[in-house]
Amino acid sequence: MQTLLARWAINAGGLLIISYLFDGIQFEGVGWLIAAAVILGIFNTMLKPVLLVLTLPLTVMSLGFFALVINALMLKLTGWLLAGFQVEGFWTSLGGAVVLSLISVTANHLLGSKRIVIQTEKKDDDVVQMDQRSDGTWE
Repeated sequence: MQTLLARWAINAGGLLIISYLFDGIQFEGVGWLIAAAVILGIFNTMLKPVLLVLTLPLTVMSLGFFALVINALMLKLTGWLLAGFQVEGFWTSLGGAVVLSLISVTANHLLGSKRIVIQTEKKDDDVVQMDQRSDGTWE
């Protein structure tokens, strides 16, 4: 739960930073900023993976650039849904998505390891646990 809250705080901080960097991205208060971070987090968790799978051929043909377009669309959709958070124009949302992605990747790297736990047949002795180190390798 703390990791989820930390990631939302990172998203909120990233949205605050891109609102200062891009004139077309604005919010009307801290409440709208937090709401935008939560909504963007939900979109990135639920909607983005589906869109990435559906557009996989286009993403591969564009050498991954289309994934940035999907990030921009998620940011634009968040601005469209929330009255107190505005994202004006596609190019502004694309630039904001690039900066927000860089902030998110950097912060997630600094937050620490990722953990995968696989348990088969609900037995305690069949648990495989893998931890990702800060250098990206798994142990």
